[in-house]
This record gives sequence, C-alpha cells and structure tokens, in this order.
Amino acid sequence: MITNDEFEVDVRDVEYQQQAGKAWLARIYQPKGTGPFPTIVDVHGGAWHNGDRTNNAGIDRALAAKGVVVAAVDFRQPPEAGYPASICDVNLAVRWLKAHAAEFNGTAVIGAFGNSSGGHQVVLNALRPRHASYSALPLPNHPEINASLAYVIAGWPVIDPLYRFHFAKEFNHQEHIKAHIDYWRTEEAMAEGSPQKIVEHDEQVDLPPILMLLKANDRNHPLEMQERFIASYRKRGAAIEVHTFDGLPEHRMVPSPSQPETMRAIDTITAFIRRQTG
Repeated sequence: MITNDEFEVDVRDVEYQQQAGKAWLARIYQPKGTGPFPTIVDVHGGAWHNGDRTNNAGIDRALAAKGVVVAAVDFRQPPEAGYPASICDVNLAVRWLKAHAAEFNGTAVIGAFGNSSGGHQVVLNALRPRHASYSALPLPNHPEINASLAYVIAGWPVIDPLYRFHFAKEFNHQEHIKAHIDYWRTEEAMAEGSPQKIVEHDEQVDLPPILMLLKANDRNHPLEMQERFIASYRKRGAAIEVHTFDGLPEHRMVPSPSQPETMRAIDTITAFIRRQTG
C-alpha cells in the first residue's frame, strides 16, 4: 500500500545478525500506519569500503514518508573483510527482513535499493539469491527462506566492477583503483562478481524487474558500462526501466524541493514500487 499521502516516520535500529560477538544493525524507517507497506532493503554506496547504514537517510526517510518500509543495513567492508563478505551480509539481511517484515507492518515480498557500489550489490544478490557462496550465513529458525527479490532499484550502479576498474586505471583515478583492490583483490574476483558477466554467461539466474537510475554526465559510472548491461538484461527477456537525472548531488542525496531532480527521483522510485506491488 503506497499512497500519495505523507506518513509520519518512526526510525530505530535493530540487530539483524551477530558475528564474532559484534551486532550488525539495520536502521528501520517505518511509516506510521497499519500497512501492510511495501518493504525494501537499502544497501549504501561507498566503493564497497566506506559508509554505513545512515548514508541514504534522506532517501530512506522520503520513501518511508510515501509509505515504504526501509531497512538500511550495515555490512562488512575492508579492511575487515572483502568480497564476498558484504554480499553474504546483504543476502542474510534480505532473508532476515522477509522473516521480520510483519513486525514493521511491511510485507514479506521484498525489494531492494542500492546506489553506486550498493547498486552493484543488490543486483548481484538479485541475480544469485541462492548462490552457495553468497547464502552461506544461516538465518536461525528459518532455513526455508531464500534471498530472492521481487524487484530491484539500482542507482548509478557499478554494474561491471571489472569494466570500472579498467576505466579507473585508464584515467588514473587512484581512489577508485585502491577501493577495487581493497575489496576485490583480483581481477578474477571482479569478473566472478560482475552482474554483466553473469547476465551474459550464466544460464541459471533470477531476473527480477529492475529500475535503473542514472546521472547525466556521470564521471564515476561510465554510461557505456550501464548501456551494455541494460542491453544484456533486455536480451535475456527481463524487464529493466531506465531514467536519467540531471543535477543529482554526487554524494548523499537528500531529497528537497529546492532540488527538483531529487524529488523526481523519489517519485520515480515510489511509482516503480507501486507498479511492482500493486
């Protein structure tokens, strides 16, 4: 149930897993209402190695105000752990949210939003929700739940890590080069965890509907990389909807009427979720 009305929003942190005595948290943005509300996981960007569950607070709160339950999750990052640790964490977070969505007046039909490297992670999880390496963390009391996603919203994703690594080296973007090496370690891993390669070569993949949000003149996420994935996804017979925005901030978008494109992005996301959830 998404409406055009604005809901008041409750925000709180809850634990979704424990590892080595450390609690990993999800920040829940819950509309004040009876629901049931569409429910999504939010996976932040930060080149796989920085940021936390508060990165997309502006986006998450705006979506909750429109009637969407959002669970923004923390996950392992370098130097603590590289690929595929964060993918395992996101996979578990999706399963955990399916099991607990009703507690937040949400639905167990789960979607996901991710931006930049977070966009990569949600698409990778969507393609391979049951992959043995990604679903390795157990969900206590619910072994029957898998991490399949009903739909995905990918904001300016690093959809082909190997392509972006070569792009960063070509233009000597040292920050991005280091981030790739810290997280992936090898080019072989970048190829193994590339949604582009998976869609091109893997026969057994899930292909949920994707909403892809792109930034005009994006210097960090090459348009050629995005267009190749869009074409490959459509070639598989899968649905992918693409919208381009001019003037979105480079980092930590906070939707505001003073920046009309940020509001258009929120409206585009909520309209997409409405179509996927009825």
